[in-house]
Amino acid sequence: MRIVNHRLYQDDDTPVPFIKTPNVSSGSLQYEYLIMHYTAGRSKESAVNALTNPRLKASAHLVIGRDGSITQLAEFDTITWHAGRSSWMGLSGLNRYAIGIELDNAGALERTAKGWVAWFGEIYPDSQVIEAIHKNEHTRRGWHLYTPEQLFVALEVASIIMEHYNLKDILGHDDIAPRRKIDPGPAFPLATFRTRLTGRSSDESDDVYYTIANLNIRTKPGEQFSRLSVSPLPRGTRLKLLDSEGIWRRVEVMGTVKGVRNVSGWVHGNYIRRA
Repeated sequence: MRIVNHRLYQDDDTPVPFIKTPNVSSGSLQYEYLIMHYTAGRSKESAVNALTNPRLKASAHLVIGRDGSITQLAEFDTITWHAGRSSWMGLSGLNRYAIGIELDNAGALERTAKGWVAWFGEIYPDSQVIEAIHKNEHTRRGWHLYTPEQLFVALEVASIIMEHYNLKDILGHDDIAPRRKIDPGPAFPLATFRTRLTGRSSDESDDVYYTIANLNIRTKPGEQFSRLSVSPLPRGTRLKLLDSEGIWRRVEVMGTVKGVRNVSGWVHGNYIRRA
């Protein structure tokens, strides 16, 4: 695949299907990041319909189906409405700074007597579900798995986009809007994508810190907010810096802490140091 005039083309030099969304902003996009999302819907078709509906006020640049099929909704130089209220490393409102890809996926699921159920009532078998703790939460639940075909195409497309526009990094919606969003969730292999696309792992980031004391990690920035169940983090715990608000730092614990993986939250900046 390749990009021509901000449109994605297949290997046979035909453009991928294009359904233009009206949900865009004026001005040109400033290329910084690639943001991954899940649709939390029934199908790729329902997602495309929603993201081109002017009443719903949401959009993205691409939607990738579970079979690996792609629909483009906006040229890559267009500001779409996929990030919403968001921030990352000093930037606010990531719609202006990021290309957004939506993956057809039901998202978080609830276990019932009938099986795993999505918010819209669809039931999924165990073979399509992983149980995990989201990095911004502390309770285990079910998550709809992405298909191998879908991930293969997503990685190929992400590679082309990041190289073409010289993007800095690939992020999840739950990275840039952690208080509002949980997609693409723990079923999406973001760490693997980052390693493949940027040539570095999370451990090699310049934003790695460690705790200099036993340190509480909280749901939001402030001592008035609840501590996560893994608190306090032991002295020497390695952290990846995600965001900041005043003296508070949003971090992701690298590896496991007290037997729990994918822990993220807010810590007081006076008690961490750059590794």
